[in-house]
Amino acid sequence: MKVLLVNSSPNTHGCTYTALTEISTQLEKSGIETELFQLGTKTVSGCRGCWQCAKLGRCVIDDTVNILGEKVKKADGYIFGSPVYFAGISGQLKSLMDRLVCAYGPHMRFKPTAAVASARRAGTTPTLDDINRFFALNDMLIVTSQYWNEVHGSTPEEVKKDEEGMQIMRSLARNMAWTLRCLEAGKQAGVPLPEEEPGIRTDFIR
Repeated sequence: MKVLLVNSSPNTHGCTYTALTEISTQLEKSGIETELFQLGTKTVSGCRGCWQCAKLGRCVIDDTVNILGEKVKKADGYIFGSPVYFAGISGQLKSLMDRLVCAYGPHMRFKPTAAVASARRAGTTPTLDDINRFFALNDMLIVTSQYWNEVHGSTPEEVKKDEEGMQIMRSLARNMAWTLRCLEAGKQAGVPLPEEEPGIRTDFIR
């Protein structure tokens, strides 16, 4: 089993990376393989709303989103980390998630996932809400911890001193590992995925 961790911070080894590394270390201890994808400063165009991805099975804009999408197909679970810039989700992650879930959502459905936010002080809650919305609209299983999945500090060294935050990351990792094992056990026992109805789309204007 494998968990894909996405770091959307432009700081390769910054605060968000520190939180994700704590998760990765605990997952590896729990026997779960991990891979860290550094989004960082890579250019990610915004969604055009063209819906060509439904026909192509990939985004029509051939950039980082499609590179990550191929990794998404092979992973069993996901964790998306974002620094808090101007009280919300990072711009790169917002553009990526808009297109990733649209183009690769079928490969992510019914898989466990989690959001992690890193901030100096405030803005973590709306950031987590922003990321979790993508999971909620795509039939994904949101893994939680003993508190909100957030760490605090201006530097990696300060984040490491956030003892509660680091414990939350480890707890999140253990919960992710447990969820993956439960899903695998259900699969081995022959438990089918939920029955799906054909999609119904309605407008508020009649």
